[in-house]
Amino acid sequence: MTDTPTAKPGKVRLPAEDLRTFSAALLEKGGLSPEHAATTAAVFVWAALRGVDSHGIARVPAYLELLAKGVANAQAEMKLESTAPAAAVLDADRAPGPVALSAAAEEAVNRARTTGIASVGVRGTVHTGAIGYYVSKIAEQGLVGIGFVAGMPNMGYTGVKGTAVATSPLAIAVPTTASSEHAPLLLDMATATIALGKIRQAKASGTPLPEGAAATEDGTPTTDPSTAVMPLPLGGAKGSGMSFAFELLTSVLVGAPIFAAFHSDDPGGRKHRQNALLIAVDPAAFGGADGFTADVDTTLSTLKGLPVADGADGVYYPGERSAAVAVRRGEQGIPVAPKVWRELTENAEKFGITPPTPIA
Repeated sequence: MTDTPTAKPGKVRLPAEDLRTFSAALLEKGGLSPEHAATTAAVFVWAALRGVDSHGIARVPAYLELLAKGVANAQAEMKLESTAPAAAVLDADRAPGPVALSAAAEEAVNRARTTGIASVGVRGTVHTGAIGYYVSKIAEQGLVGIGFVAGMPNMGYTGVKGTAVATSPLAIAVPTTASSEHAPLLLDMATATIALGKIRQAKASGTPLPEGAAATEDGTPTTDPSTAVMPLPLGGAKGSGMSFAFELLTSVLVGAPIFAAFHSDDPGGRKHRQNALLIAVDPAAFGGADGFTADVDTTLSTLKGLPVADGADGVYYPGERSAAVAVRRGEQGIPVAPKVWRELTENAEKFGITPPTPIA
């Protein structure tokens, strides 16, 4: 993931803290409590800092719409259910994903401190946001974070005609030592070859899509962005198989199947919702946290020291480049696209909020 020192023409740059405060103020006006608005804004700004703009500040207007339409529940009454020390289910009551998954991550860490490993399933949330954020919060506590998400089918499946499964993501965060020169490892990936947003961008610009990345409504692969409506799974059967497995490990596990309901005759089966599973692993339960993180540092250094292939600009581990982008954007400001900035300022005017001043 890369970023440039200066914003592209038409973009404005704003300090991360200003964007966090501004986003939280808008979300609070949208109906969230001050605490939940701040939590949601923190997830968006984290993604924007790391260059994941599709899950960054652009999500604020979308969430305001979800709240206004009642798709997301601003007054959600989340309930924790548990029958075992190392496992729990958080019924989100349609709370925004950042609210529900942040609570689930904290619960998983607290339980793992006692049990060594703990998992918390999230039932019935609305758009989980950047899943990398939640596993990163687990890693900040010195534990390994693992997360899966299942959502509404919007991707093809090998051998199926038309939409079948979701572009369900997987994220893994592994901590390094506090004094390490390396940022924590963060693998954050979808099971799709290309994001839906990339298809929309290609359609707007008329740019051909990569081979095997997208398909028409009936599932026929195409490079024509004007006829592409859905992404294809990463690695064919591998990506579609992972997505299907995540449905079983999240939705079915917490008693809230999405896939079967979506493909049934019940109209309610197409009501937007998502489920998730977060797992926290305490290295101390496997022989010692200090030795683990020291060996993680050595492993990352070993990878970085391998010969660089011809034509490559370096050897990188998952999350390294996005961490560097976060440092750069933290110093220089977060670029916000003109359309997004316009939507933000229009909402600010409606709510009587003064937008922050862009960096000159």
